[in-house]
Amino acid sequence: MGELAPRLAARGFDVRAYSTDLYREFPWERLGPEVPRHEMRNGVAVRRLRAWSMPGELHYPFFRGLQRALAEDRPDLLHVHTYGTNHAAIARRHSRRFHVPYVITAHFHPIWSIEGGWLRHRVRGFYDRRLAAPIVAGAARLIVQSQEEERLIRVNRFPLPKVELIPPGYTPLPEPPPGERPFARSQYIEGPFVLFAGRLASNKGLIPLIDAFEPLARHDPTATLVLVGEDGGMRARVQERVRERGLGARVRITGYLTDERLLSAAFREARLCVLPSEYEAFGLVLLEALAQGTPVIASRVGGIPEFVEDGRAGVLVPPLEVAPLSDALLALWDDEPRRLRLGEYGRRETVPRYSWDRLADRLSTMYREVLDG
Repeated sequence: MGELAPRLAARGFDVRAYSTDLYREFPWERLGPEVPRHEMRNGVAVRRLRAWSMPGELHYPFFRGLQRALAEDRPDLLHVHTYGTNHAAIARRHSRRFHVPYVITAHFHPIWSIEGGWLRHRVRGFYDRRLAAPIVAGAARLIVQSQEEERLIRVNRFPLPKVELIPPGYTPLPEPPPGERPFARSQYIEGPFVLFAGRLASNKGLIPLIDAFEPLARHDPTATLVLVGEDGGMRARVQERVRERGLGARVRITGYLTDERLLSAAFREARLCVLPSEYEAFGLVLLEALAQGTPVIASRVGGIPEFVEDGRAGVLVPPLEVAPLSDALLALWDDEPRRLRLGEYGRRETVPRYSWDRLADRLSTMYREVLDG
């Protein structure tokens, strides 16, 4: 939304963004007092509303005051992100009361890939079967990021509005800091490394990744596995697995990188970038790696196979299977010509297809179709 909102404003829309006062959901953490609750950003009015949630596995964030804010602002069109949320239900209520159309970008995750245990999965299943149908059916459009995402939604067997396939855009990272290997130098990494970038979350396949890295660590004593990203609840389990495997300093967890120049350097310096998730609606981090000419290894799940061409921009493996992931790591690690060929194809052919301007053009056209209708 940070990329789209100003581009939509430049195309003639009065864009107003509603968000919560949360920094993140897992663990629950609010924004600090230094972040304003009302502000203008790049020509877009932003309102951050108080959020609250039910406890434990019943976790479900609510927007406090969103319905009142919509009634005050009286938008002509609502665009809701993530179908299974409280604000999607509020959009439907507002639409029925004020005869205002809404569109939904699904950001759909199947039940087996979401955070939580059996109770959370049962609650989500009940929501999908009983509550989601009228919210989705009432939308003027349902936006998906991949054909696989649409297929998974259709498994629920509730009626869908017109579906639009609109993948996300890619935001170029800034140039790395000057000097030789600035990221590795900042993390005291001397040799080559495999990079994982993303939240340390339960759906990212991190435990199989640790197991798959062990044979590479034995093969090349200079190799390091670097995990970049904030903790999404898995850091302690990852550290425990590293201890169990005796990998010690061979696995480096950096946490979240506030300096995007260092993140850019990490992608550029990595010998390989790996995303072994059990599910990804798209997988933007792979575009960030390919933009730096770094080949990728990723799970053949979700939307990933629709933009990472297996054998041309990277290597795709079955999710959560250690042996194929380990084999791919070993095969590419010492094959520099193949790595260069994969990375160059991704940088030259794959990344340019996903621009925010192209996405904003498609959304502008869709909005006007909905409003005309």
